[in-house]
Amino acid sequence: RGFVVKGGRYLESVSHADTIVFDKTGTLTNSCPTVEKVLSFGEYTSDEILKISACLEEHFPHSVAKAIVKAAKAKQLDHEEEHAEVEYVVAHGIATMLHGKRAIIGSEHFVLEDENIPITDEQKSVIENECEGFSVIYLAIGGVLSGVICISDPPRSEAHEAIQLLRESGIDNIIMLTGDHEGAAKRTADMLGIDNFRAQVLPEDKATIIEELKNEGRTVIMVGDGINDAPALTRADIGIAMGAMGSDAAIEAADIVLMDDDPLKIATAIHIARKCMHIVYENIYFAIGIKLICLLLGALGIANMWMAIFADVGVMVIAVVNAIRALFVKKYEM
Repeated sequence: RGFVVKGGRYLESVSHADTIVFDKTGTLTNSCPTVEKVLSFGEYTSDEILKISACLEEHFPHSVAKAIVKAAKAKQLDHEEEHAEVEYVVAHGIATMLHGKRAIIGSEHFVLEDENIPITDEQKSVIENECEGFSVIYLAIGGVLSGVICISDPPRSEAHEAIQLLRESGIDNIIMLTGDHEGAAKRTADMLGIDNFRAQVLPEDKATIIEELKNEGRTVIMVGDGINDAPALTRADIGIAMGAMGSDAAIEAADIVLMDDDPLKIATAIHIARKCMHIVYENIYFAIGIKLICLLLGALGIANMWMAIFADVGVMVIAVVNAIRALFVKKYEM
C-alpha cells in the first residue's frame, strides 16, 4: 500500500488515534516554494537583495533556499560565493560575514528577535501590506534590515482530499503547525479546510505541543518530514514521516513511513489498522469462546479427544485463515 509500519504496536496505536498534527512544509505542501516578491529597504535594490540572498543560500538544501537560488538564476543574477565563516542555524537561518559585514538571512524570529535587528513601523507596515498570505524571509546586513523576500508554497493537490478523508475516518482534531506568519498560515489552512492551526511555531515548540495534547488524554499522530520534526515524531503516540523527500532523521524517528509522500495514504493506514484490530478481537473472542465451550463440555463428561483437538489446533487454523482477510482491506475512500 506504499507505507512501512515499524511494529505491530504502532498499528494498534494508529487504530485508536483521535488527533493528527501536521507540520505544514513538505507534508501538506509540496515543499516546492517560489519567490513571489522581493522588497528592498535602504541602500540595496531588490535585485541586489535577491542576489545576496542567493549567494548566502546556495549551499544549503532547504527548499526555501533552493527557491531563492532558482529565482536569482531565472533573473540571470550572478551570485558567486562572496562570503565566509558560514553559520547555519537549523530551522532558523544563516549567519556569515559578507564583505566585512555580518549578514544574516532567515525567519522573523531569527533575524529580529535572536539577532536583535531593528525594524521600523514603516517597514512593518510595508511587510504586512505587501507580504500578506506569504512566508517572509528577512535579510539583514551590517545590523540593518536590508530587505525581505516573500515566498509562496501552495498546498499539495491531494492535501485537501486527505484532510477530508481523515475527518470521514473519525479523526476529530486536525492541527497544522507552521513557522509562517499568522496570515500565511491562515491562507493555507483555509485552502485545506483546517480550522485549528498554530503559526510562528519554533522547532522546539512542536514536541511541547504534542505533549500538551497527550496530557489531555488524546492519542496523537504527528506527520512531518524535516530534521526539526524528529523530536515531535518521537514524542507522539505515532510518528509518520514522508519517506521520499523526508530527512533521514525524520524517517529514523518515525513509526510509519509513507514511501511516496502521499498524505492520502494516512487515512488508508488508519483504515487498515482498524480493520486489523477488528480481526484481532474477532480471533480472541472466537478462540476464548470455543475453549470455554469445550471446557464446559469436558466438565460435563461430554467432550472427547477430537473436540479438544479442534479447540486447540482447529481454532488456531481458523484464526490464521481469518487473519488473512487483512490482506484484502480496500483503500479507504470517502
